[in-house]
Amino acid sequence: MPELTEDGAAATAAAPPQVVDGIALARLYGEPLFALPTDLYIPPDALEVFLEAFEGPLDLLLYLIRRQNFNILDIPLADVTRQYLSYVDQIRKQNLELASEYLLMAAMLIEIKSRMLLPPKKTDDGAEPEDPRAELVRRLLEYEQIKLAAARLDRLPVLGRDFLRAQVHIEQSLTPRFPDVNADDLRSAWLDLLKRAKLNQHHKISREQLSVREHMSIVLRRLQGQRFVEFEALFDPSRGSQVLVVTFIAMLELARERLLEITQAEAFAPIYVRLAYQPS
Repeated sequence: MPELTEDGAAATAAAPPQVVDGIALARLYGEPLFALPTDLYIPPDALEVFLEAFEGPLDLLLYLIRRQNFNILDIPLADVTRQYLSYVDQIRKQNLELASEYLLMAAMLIEIKSRMLLPPKKTDDGAEPEDPRAELVRRLLEYEQIKLAAARLDRLPVLGRDFLRAQVHIEQSLTPRFPDVNADDLRSAWLDLLKRAKLNQHHKISREQLSVREHMSIVLRRLQGQRFVEFEALFDPSRGSQVLVVTFIAMLELARERLLEITQAEAFAPIYVRLAYQPS
């Protein structure tokens, strides 16, 4: 008898019966099935099996010729047509719409065979008439070439089917790249130097010969052995605005000749100058 729970309900055994797998007909969701369901509907076409699949009438005809090692240039139409019609009768019982394409080829084969049975007629110029099978042979050879080429293409590796595109994450270089100095930032720094020079300017009337080349050498010597030098440190406001102008022109000339680099760490940051090359 089944055990009764506290509320009086009967508790059934949860575990399925232990049966040897050889007795069960099948397994449904992991459970053994010992009898076929009586309400199971199996469509008539569900168990239909195709022994050979062809892509069209020419494919079937080529298959029959190659299977029996017939010479494609000398096709025995009687044997091939008989086998062809046997296959067409099978598919006509199952799918009349599909068989219509094959029936057209069957009619062509019968027509070619009938022309071969009739005495050949010479052409108007007295030449031998063309073999009735010539056009069919040409179509078969062209189809076979295309089929072989398609098979070769199918054997080539295909992305997504035979291999996958490799995706590798490459870390960016850890060397920081300083942004280029904006011309407006350079102009603002220069104007600020001019203002500071005017504050420290002494009213001395004198004539001084200033050389841009000489100040280019001074700037290069100032940068020698230094990794970075602040832009303002290259100028001496106490020497007056004339020296500042010549020094600034010398620095621009060196930058144009790619002998020094003007850079800054970020926008609105201090401007630095360094040599464009590292001495050995």
